[in-house]
Amino acid sequence: MTQAADPFWKESNDNTAYPITVYRSTTCGCCKAWVDHLKDHNFKVKEITDSEMTAVKKAFGVPQNMASCHTASINGKIIEGHVPAQDIKRMLETDNDIRLLTVPGMVSGTPGMDMDGAEKHDFRVYAVKNNGDQSVFNTYADY
Repeated sequence: MTQAADPFWKESNDNTAYPITVYRSTTCGCCKAWVDHLKDHNFKVKEITDSEMTAVKKAFGVPQNMASCHTASINGKIIEGHVPAQDIKRMLETDNDIRLLTVPGMVSGTPGMDMDGAEKHDFRVYAVKNNGDQSVFNTYADY
């Protein structure tokens, strides 16, 4: 199995900067690591810690089957879980009716879950449109 913590997430880094608000638990280390990933990609992060993350997800309309550990808000869109920064930027830079990008669960190897020695698992980034339709936005296999 391939190990995480390689420079893959540094690829496709550009100087485009966006403000983003991240809601996370006070005790979650992977959430902090995902915030660092965003900062590495020039996002201007405002962090809000909340002990009631289930209520936060409900308020933002995150479907239970699409939930992860942290939730973010950017330009009227919601980001759930360990979505790579380059996918967020690609979504923001295209005309679309996506309301949510998500990596459900906590997949080893994703940004924030890529600590030294962690296995890299294949994963998908899902898009949920304003009408509720769900589709695969990006697939990471053998990355």
